[in-house]
Amino acid sequence: MIPLVSSAAIFGSEFLGTALLMLLGVGVVANHSLPKTGGHGGGPQFINWGWGIAVMVGVYGAYQTGGHLNPAVTVGLAAAGKDLAPGIPATGANIAIYIIAQLCGGFVGAILAWLVYKKQYDEDCDQAVKLGTFCTAPRIRAYGWNCLVEVIATYVLVIWVIISGYTNVASITSANGVEQISGSVIGPLGVMLVIVGIGNSLGGPTGYALNPARDLMPRLAHAILPIRGKGGSDWAYAWVPVVGPLVGGALAGLTYQIFW
Repeated sequence: MIPLVSSAAIFGSEFLGTALLMLLGVGVVANHSLPKTGGHGGGPQFINWGWGIAVMVGVYGAYQTGGHLNPAVTVGLAAAGKDLAPGIPATGANIAIYIIAQLCGGFVGAILAWLVYKKQYDEDCDQAVKLGTFCTAPRIRAYGWNCLVEVIATYVLVIWVIISGYTNVASITSANGVEQISGSVIGPLGVMLVIVGIGNSLGGPTGYALNPARDLMPRLAHAILPIRGKGGSDWAYAWVPVVGPLVGGALAGLTYQIFW
């Protein structure tokens, strides 16, 4: 792959990937939760696998920049002392471009999902259900514990992202008689399965945001879109799925620095 150095190319890659992620992610929850949809009431596995596939598609869409799609992943790789992608060092400017692109992509993807389900959003429905298609909410509201859940769940995701290129399932090559692990190539499929696993194991308390761009920007879209009977956007909770994932990502990166 030819390394990307253009700021515009970096922005475009992460923007596209995150927009695809949010289009499919918000879309699967809308399909599950809103009235008069083909997937109404599909259950938690419907949502978990839908989000996993959304992440896989988004990572492919942003393959040129490593498919971060998530400020917590970007922060985690930087904290680990790694490049953001081959040929893209973790400079302050590059980190900022990644995160801005992810936020913008998350906003646009949520709007596109709303357009797909516009007629369903116009139907009478509980306000919390409509909000829940865009962003997460805790089953039991206890902000400190909710934030801790997001820290732990995001840590699992980001530490996997950091070390997954060096797993024992990767191919082994020999250079000058020394065996070297060349890295795993499961990439997008692997992260899809990790997302499904996190959803099934750790997603119950908070809905596993794992990603500030995944929660904050669709929440903003909910706030400004002309959604019939939508109610408030629960801004009192909005800091949890931003702070928790960023802390979890940073801790994963620091763990890598210390122990690997």
